[in-house]
Amino acid sequence: MDDKIFYRTATALEKSLDSGEITSVELARAIIARTKAIDNKLNAFISFDEEKTLGEAAESDARRKAGKKLSPLDGIPIGIKDVIAERGQPLTCGSKILDGYVSPYDATAVSRMRAAGCVLWGRINMDEFAMGSSNENSYYGKVCNPWDVTCVPGGSSGGSAAAVASGEAIMALGSDTGGSVRQPAAFCGIVGLKPSYGAVSRYGLVAFASSLDQIGQFGRSIGDVATLFQILSGHDEKDSSSYPFEKKDYVAELKNYRAVKTIGVPREFFGNGLDHGVKRTVEKAVDFYEKAGHVVKEVELTTAIEYAMAVYYIVATAEASANLARFDGIRYGYRASGAKDAIDIYHKTRGEGFGPEVKRRIMLGTFVLSSENFDSYYLRAQKVRTLIRNSFMKIFESVDALVTPVTPSTAFKIGEKTSDPLQMYLADVYTIPVNLAGLCGLSVPCGFSESGLPVGMQIIGKPFHEHEILALGYEFERSHDFKNAHPLI
Repeated sequence: MDDKIFYRTATALEKSLDSGEITSVELARAIIARTKAIDNKLNAFISFDEEKTLGEAAESDARRKAGKKLSPLDGIPIGIKDVIAERGQPLTCGSKILDGYVSPYDATAVSRMRAAGCVLWGRINMDEFAMGSSNENSYYGKVCNPWDVTCVPGGSSGGSAAAVASGEAIMALGSDTGGSVRQPAAFCGIVGLKPSYGAVSRYGLVAFASSLDQIGQFGRSIGDVATLFQILSGHDEKDSSSYPFEKKDYVAELKNYRAVKTIGVPREFFGNGLDHGVKRTVEKAVDFYEKAGHVVKEVELTTAIEYAMAVYYIVATAEASANLARFDGIRYGYRASGAKDAIDIYHKTRGEGFGPEVKRRIMLGTFVLSSENFDSYYLRAQKVRTLIRNSFMKIFESVDALVTPVTPSTAFKIGEKTSDPLQMYLADVYTIPVNLAGLCGLSVPCGFSESGLPVGMQIIGKPFHEHEILALGYEFERSHDFKNAHPLI
């Protein structure tokens, strides 16, 4: 058996499982051994259940032997960010306030993975309640980037990205509220998809900002991500924000990469603040599409780039303030000791149970929702959010997709931005507009900086046009072998 089996794509592993070259149990054991060998350097996992995972792998082998394979991902170990509910497993959201809590039910995404025969592997580390851009905000400790352990892997799904990039999982689920799948995918040199809002059920995803959150997918290749999205996407009656759109065969649609597309390049995304190496690498990727015969045109998205950050940190914190009110020490999770009465329980539990970044966002959200500030901040932000969405939809009248950088820089050093929240927030300046507008976005590895760190290209598409951005990403991937570039850890 290949000693680097943990670096193979899910698509390649499916063929090996079908041929009998390997079994799902052997694959699961390889992943478990890999995680035990290196996770002390990365801290990508909060917990994992070996017995459960090996049992699911054995069930997959029995199905395949009986000719009853459930899907292309039957038997493939997939990690789960610890903000997505899995029955009988911890659900901590990276927070002390939920330390020890065990989920009594499955998220719809997890139920659909079970129905597809996926092997559910571990609870993956994350910024507390998905609030962060560096994965330094977890109660369970920071996560390190496998390409350089002195650097961050991105956040808040940095644990998921680090696990896939380092071979601790074949694929992984994350959540994306303002770039939390695409940004860590770029920092760790893998593929990350943020689906359109409403395309994947949010039932069982612990809410940070309900109008922005979306479950996303990490993989080593475009084909892997398209396959998992095929399984997860679709309407769900349990989720009121789920939309009954017309699904495509996303894997088959990858073959349409030869279709000529009009690609917009927003000049505002290539201006001041963008690292020279990132700019050069993404511009080279844009040149590839032009040489491949696509129409490339410069477009203007001034409203999105100028106002998105301000709008996001009003809307997101307001929704976080409301969503996190349920964590009070009464119903579940951590409860502070020594309280005199119910009010004292709330005060002490939330004071001790939440970390600094979560407290900062709750306070900001409470401020903008207060009666004297609601109209001036929250209501106005929602109006500007509509302008941002309209500016995108206007551009999409003349282009099929947009290509931008994912991040202003490559992965930065651990601790470099923790003392300056504003600089940390700016790490998501190119990804946040996509969430505000409810669009789909894809992070595709497109090269490396002079320092050897990965660079990601973002492909943005119309709502529910994942098939188009996946096909464009696939075309680039076919001509560039970045999916076979691995960190030395």
